[in-house]
Amino acid sequence: MTNTTYTVIFYLFAAITVFSAAFVVFSKNVVYSAFSLLFTFFGVAALYVFLSADFIAVTQIIVYVGGILVLLLFGVMFTNKIMVTNLKTEVLNVVPGILLLITITGGLIYTFLTRADWYTTVDQLQGSVVEKIGFETMSRYVLPFEMASILLLLALIGAAFLARFDNPRKMNEK
Repeated sequence: MTNTTYTVIFYLFAAITVFSAAFVVFSKNVVYSAFSLLFTFFGVAALYVFLSADFIAVTQIIVYVGGILVLLLFGVMFTNKIMVTNLKTEVLNVVPGILLLITITGGLIYTFLTRADWYTTVDQLQGSVVEKIGFETMSRYVLPFEMASILLLLALIGAAFLARFDNPRKMNEK
């Protein structure tokens, strides 16, 4: 494919990501927001593919689409009286949000045009980075990796303890 084809495809995925993210923010229906979040996550994963970060793209799809989005949809769908309750959100604070948007966008454009030194290269990454990530994770960074897994396990145990139906404090009071 030519360079212009890559550019067109990149801008297509960038537009899908931005417009679906805007729909997530401005939609008043929670279910529509969750489904448009699906397109946002897939758009971000496609942008990672364009950055030759295939491992992060697959992780984006597995973790965010397969885990977080499904959990969010189940949470919305399994709430009590979903058919009776009108799930609408109020879009508030539009003026401060627009001011913040203009400020951050202006800062990014200023940095992009005046402060950043952009380095370009014609060298492309060869092969996949998954092998390098796996080697570094299991050799040099094995201790932080294991500490993160223990922390996540403790968070899971704590969440399960807090979500129990039979609260131990209530059982002691009876």
